[in-house]
Amino acid sequence: MAPIPVYSICLPPNEAYMKVVQKGVDTKNAPWYKCFHQAFVGGCYIGFGGLLSMVIGGQMPTADPGMQTFVFAALFPVNLLLILLTGGSLFTGNTAAMPAAVFEGKATWLEAAKYLCVSWLGNFLAAAMFAGLTEYCELCPTDYESGTGCGLLAAKIVQKKVSASFGQTFVKGIMCNWMVCMAVFLSSQAQDMTGKMVGIWFPISAFVCMGMEHSVASMFMLPLGLICGSHIDSFDVNFGDALVYNMIPVSLGNLFAGAICVAASYSYAFGKLGQTQCGAKDGCSCFTQGCNCCASAVEVEVPKVVVETTPKQVEVTAAA
Repeated sequence: MAPIPVYSICLPPNEAYMKVVQKGVDTKNAPWYKCFHQAFVGGCYIGFGGLLSMVIGGQMPTADPGMQTFVFAALFPVNLLLILLTGGSLFTGNTAAMPAAVFEGKATWLEAAKYLCVSWLGNFLAAAMFAGLTEYCELCPTDYESGTGCGLLAAKIVQKKVSASFGQTFVKGIMCNWMVCMAVFLSSQAQDMTGKMVGIWFPISAFVCMGMEHSVASMFMLPLGLICGSHIDSFDVNFGDALVYNMIPVSLGNLFAGAICVAASYSYAFGKLGQTQCGAKDGCSCFTQGCNCCASAVEVEVPKVVVETTPKQVEVTAAA
């Protein structure tokens, strides 16, 4: 009896990495306003997931802190599920996709920087707008006398986010986006809806439970917390504090994780970075050309052969 063939609906890691590369290529090839539109939609979805988590978590002020965090983390991944399965875009995911395209010689660093800036701006404007609409519609109410509600939790989150040092927050940004980019990687690996949901849910829930920092989540939670905190007399955090002590170090940490921990790491394992030692053998011109520049470093010189014929000489180039 012939063996029964076994088929997998989960791509091997090298193919999943190439899907991440293709995402970067597709982003680069589209007009910038397409990237902005996808990032704006993605920022709104982050708002939906963040608001859901805070509305439910805010109703559990007397619960064990671990349980409140667990509930918050279990609900939060709905936003990335919406984004990845509907074509939305996040700055955090692009920090891996765009450098990956550069490492594979399909984009330049200038193009990567352009689309990273566009996606960051689109995410920020959408998430901040969503926070304002949340306050306008009174979707994040707070009972300040009993100390319960979404608004009080949002204010506490802001105070916690600005309490750490620049370096600590930077490192938490690295840890967070490593997990987020792996959620994107696993989603690319899975080929069915259920597999994508599982691949997304666990890494995102994990980074939330561990208290790591996600720049796009902060783009929603910080404005909402600042708005809600303005109703509390003891609240002393301003926009400058949120920007300097959270948004900047988190964004830089997220960028480092996506470009180095994920894109460079997997390009070394499965792509051109590992095959050509890009940057080590090409005089670092990869920073302007991408790793495709290494092709010139491995070209074989073709000798010229002169063949005498009658009545004249003809110079023929030998085939490689």
